[in-house]
Amino acid sequence: MILVTGANGKLGSATLAALRAHGVIATGGSRTPGEGMRRLDFDDHVSLDLAGVSTLVLISAGYAEDDQVTRRHAAVLDAAVRDGVHHVVYTSLTGAGDHLGFALAHRATERLVRASGLPWTILRNGLYAELFGGLLMWADHGVESAFGSGALSAVARADLADATAIVAAHPALHSERVYDLVGTPITAGQVADRLGVPHRSISLGEYRRRLLDETPGLLPFQPPMLASIATGVRHGFLDGTTPDLADLLGRPARDPLATAVTAASATRPEAGV
Repeated sequence: MILVTGANGKLGSATLAALRAHGVIATGGSRTPGEGMRRLDFDDHVSLDLAGVSTLVLISAGYAEDDQVTRRHAAVLDAAVRDGVHHVVYTSLTGAGDHLGFALAHRATERLVRASGLPWTILRNGLYAELFGGLLMWADHGVESAFGSGALSAVARADLADATAIVAAHPALHSERVYDLVGTPITAGQVADRLGVPHRSISLGEYRRRLLDETPGLLPFQPPMLASIATGVRHGFLDGTTPDLADLLGRPARDPLATAVTAASATRPEAGV
C-alpha cells in the first residue's frame, strides 16, 4: 500500500487523488485525518504507525523552522525503517533553489533519506505557479511585485502531483533517482499582461517592509523565506529548465502562466470595494 503524508494539504491531497484516479491503492496520513486516512502527527512519535505501508510519499512538512522540519522528517523516516517500508519518495526543492531561505531543511532531509538505508526517490519540485501568481500584490494601477523583470520556472501543482503519483505507483523504476521538476520560465510582467493591467516593480527593501508591517498572520520565519524567493527571481537564479517533468509525465506540462494568472485573479479586489 502507498501512503501519502500531509494528505489534507494541497499537494498531498492532489497526489492521493491522482493515485486513486489510476486505480492505485493508496491512503493518506494527516494530523487531522479524514475518513479512511491514518492519523500521522510528526510531532507525536507514538502516532507514526506505518505498518503495512510499502511506499511512503513523504510530502515535506516545511511549514516551520528548519530544526523542527528536520526533526519531523527524521521521526517519520525512523518509523519507516522500523515498520518495514520498502521505498520512500520525498518531495524536495529544485536544485536551483539552494540559496532560498527554506532550502536547508530540504537538503538536510535529503541526507536523512539517503542515510535511512531504504530505497528512495527524491523529487526536487520547482516553485508553484499558484504561489507566483498569489504573491503579486494588487494596487490601484494594477499589480506590483519585487520580482522585477526576472523569470521563475514555475510549475502547476497538479503536474507535481501527477509526477509524484507516477513515481509512487512504480517506485522500483525510479530507485535512487533525483528528478528536478520545474516548468517554463514566466515573469510578473507576463502575468500582468494576461490580466490586462500594468506591472510595477518595487524594491526588495519595500517588499520586506510590507511583509513585516502590512502582512498580518505571517510567522517569524516566513518574511525571510518570501524575500528570498523575490530576490532569487529578480536576479535570475530560478529560471533554468530541465526535461524531467515532461519526461515523467509523458506529456507537456501544464501552462504555468495560465495557472499563475488564475491565482492572481483570485486575489483581485472587487471594483468599488
